[in-house]
Amino acid sequence: MELKNIGVAGTMESSDIMIAIEPRTEGGIEIKLTSNVMNQFGKQIVKVIKETLKELEIENAYVDAADKGALDCTIKARVSAAAYRAAGSDEYVWRAK
Repeated sequence: MELKNIGVAGTMESSDIMIAIEPRTEGGIEIKLTSNVMNQFGKQIVKVIKETLKELEIENAYVDAADKGALDCTIKARVSAAAYRAAGSDEYVWRAK
């Protein structure tokens, strides 16, 4: 997936995560994460973000994530929504896993 703009999804409500994704021409994936559960789940949150971007075939992006205790499924949904918005695509591919 080719990112064209900045895409944003999520809220700052409890149990949610705000994701902003920007395109980069090179440098891989860079993630800035703030979370009120960073010590307990920071590594898992970063892992879910990276896995979701890999599934979407995004190799270069800057991700700003502000977590408020979101579950993995919410993180994946927000990353996907922000990526599709950044790509300017409304053709979401549903995957059963």
